[in-house]
Amino acid sequence: MTPAVFIDRDGTLIEEVGYLNRLDRLVLFPWSVDAVRLLGRAGLRVVVVTNQAGVARGYLDEAFVRETHRVLAERLAAGGGRVDGFYYCPHHPEAPPGPHRRECECRKPKPGMLRQAAADLSLDLARSFIVGDRWHDVEAGRAAGVTGILVKTGYGAFDADRRRPGVEAALVAADLMEATSWILRERARWA
Repeated sequence: MTPAVFIDRDGTLIEEVGYLNRLDRLVLFPWSVDAVRLLGRAGLRVVVVTNQAGVARGYLDEAFVRETHRVLAERLAAGGGRVDGFYYCPHHPEAPPGPHRRECECRKPKPGMLRQAAADLSLDLARSFIVGDRWHDVEAGRAAGVTGILVKTGYGAFDADRRRPGVEAALVAADLMEATSWILRERARWA
């Protein structure tokens, strides 16, 4: 089984723009390609895990989410980065009535996406990490037995000082690149 780095999408890998509903609004942070490439070269699987409540709220559809992930994968690959899997949750319990209005196990802070990726990709959750800009990312990691890192990009600029009771991050980093450097140092200690 292989360790992985689960990366939140909006606010961590790409700029936070609210509900991303047009591809011209998809902007990678300057360090994202390098971070993904470095993680892959270190033998870590890279998996994007993202809540997409905009689907449940009717702002976009699942086909657009999949197209966004295809374009994101292409942009990362152009710089030598590889994403091994994209997982998203289209549900929200407070959405308008419809097929996506429900409580589920995949919406962070629940660990469903991480567990599904682990089953699909033979990932070792105990040796894995999650990086996100919200405490619910860290909480999802904790629930799955994954080391959590909060970044101060996206909502993290505000959330870093609003800790959830009982949820601790192994690191609060400036951005994904700082988190990647820390992960690579931790990984070197395992060897």
